Amino acid sequence: MTPVFTFQTTHHALWAEEVAAAHGVPVEVIPAPPAARARCSLALETLPEEVEPLAALLDTEGVPHALFTPVH
Repeated sequence: MTPVFTFQTTHHALWAEEVAAAHGVPVEVIPAPPAARARCSLALETLPEEVEPLAALLDTEGVPHALFTPVH
């Protein structure tokens, strides 16, 4: 299962979406999985091959985030 990006605030989620768009990384805003226990109800989903590059971009831009891998 592909990890999703979770955030502590809506501001951080929207900031991450802007960073992804500015760098051509496809993302979709989705509801944060309850099991992630994130304070923000939004999460970002991307293609499996984009997870590591997006995480690096968010780190570089200073966007606080966490990766959560849903378990089914």
